[in-house]
Amino acid sequence: MVATYYAPSDLSGVGGMHRERIRAVPTWRNGPVRYDCMYISTDPEAEGMRGLDIARVRLFFEFSFLGIKYPCALIQWFSHVTSEPDEDTGMWIVQPDRDPSGLPIREIIHLDTIERAAHLIGVYGDAFLPHDLTFDRSLDIFRTYYVNKYIDHHAYEITY
Repeated sequence: MVATYYAPSDLSGVGGMHRERIRAVPTWRNGPVRYDCMYISTDPEAEGMRGLDIARVRLFFEFSFLGIKYPCALIQWFSHVTSEPDEDTGMWIVQPDRDPSGLPIREIIHLDTIERAAHLIGVYGDAFLPHDLTFDRSLDIFRTYYVNKYIDHHAYEITY
């Protein structure tokens, strides 16, 4: 999927428009899986992250009903841990939503609710990371994640 959004501080595109790819593929460049994270607009009236949630896409698909095509995504939700950004880093902290049996909570959403790609960083704590940790497993092993507002100025601008 290609996300296209307005980035007012970056007028290098057509009138400030910016594009980026969000991927959900079982193998990326003949390697492991790639399921990207993204910002989902859940309250268009709220400012920044107060109106956005984080999700990890598992599948893009579309279906037709009464002659209308509906582009959708199967996503895994992440919830805000607190109602404010982390005091030390200035970044919001999220955690994967799980049902009572510990399985990820998934939902189907319309593609119109996707704002752009998101970058999450595991909240490491004081323990050492496993030597065999690979990027494709990094979103599965931590309990909480920072929403990285420093990944680029677009993320900082539209979410904070």
